[in-house]
Amino acid sequence: MTMPNFLIIGAAKSGTTALYDYLRQHPEIYASPRKETHFFSFGDQDPTTHGPGDTIPSAITTLEAYQSLFQDVKDEKAIGEASPTYIYIPRACKRIQHYLPEAKLIAILRHPAERAFSAYMHVVRDGREPLADFPQALQEEKTRIQNNWGPIWHYTQGGFYYGQLKRYFDTFDRNQIKVYLHQDLNSNPAEVLRDAFQFLDVDDEFVPDMSIRPNVSGVPKSRALQWFLHVILIKPNPIKTLARLFISEQVRWRVTTEIRNRNLVKTQFPSSMRQQLIEIYRKDILKLQELIQRDLSTWLE
Repeated sequence: MTMPNFLIIGAAKSGTTALYDYLRQHPEIYASPRKETHFFSFGDQDPTTHGPGDTIPSAITTLEAYQSLFQDVKDEKAIGEASPTYIYIPRACKRIQHYLPEAKLIAILRHPAERAFSAYMHVVRDGREPLADFPQALQEEKTRIQNNWGPIWHYTQGGFYYGQLKRYFDTFDRNQIKVYLHQDLNSNPAEVLRDAFQFLDVDDEFVPDMSIRPNVSGVPKSRALQWFLHVILIKPNPIKTLARLFISEQVRWRVTTEIRNRNLVKTQFPSSMRQQLIEIYRKDILKLQELIQRDLSTWLE
């Protein structure tokens, strides 16, 4: 059975969904029809988590189910999937090495303080965060982790990238790992995509449609519309199944994503909290920039 030869390993809320959607448009790339399989994060481990509305319990845990995601591969040169838990959950690295020792690994990292706030706003957007105050949610993080809430709730812990990435650099050849920054994807997505296509050894002249940014966080203007988009159009249900018969996946994705984005209002990241988090991450950032050989001094400003 076919297995992937590349993975987007994370980090969550750093642009993994956008990168996945852009890559999957390439005619020489086959991307799993399901994003976030979490297969290598769990395997035979129980994926049950207890955060409100956690999606982790639906992780694919059998090799047969995982391989079935790639049964429609034809002659694509690059075959992959994206699961941001791979960078965060320690066991994923060794499991990837076991099953895919030659795989190419792509990580995309966001300023860790901004990533923490974006993760918070993500669950606020979906109506799953019971606390309306970001600092209070940070104070509850340790308790939530102890109570086995899923990784999306690990607002601060998710941003300590050095240890997360070092596992991979210690396990795989450096040439198998490509690290991008969220700020680069925002400022020059065409250049990032061209480099990614070269890394995956596919035609780097292909230009995907990057006009719509997926998985944007924010506060919904209309909770009812947000619920409709999430429950009726995103989660599996008879209406979604019927729509597949008449509307292509790409059209459905564009329409639902655009409506969803228009329904969101951006919330300003409190500058005082940003500075506090930067101090928490300072040592980790300094070690990270040496590991990935990128100047991250702007992350300390």
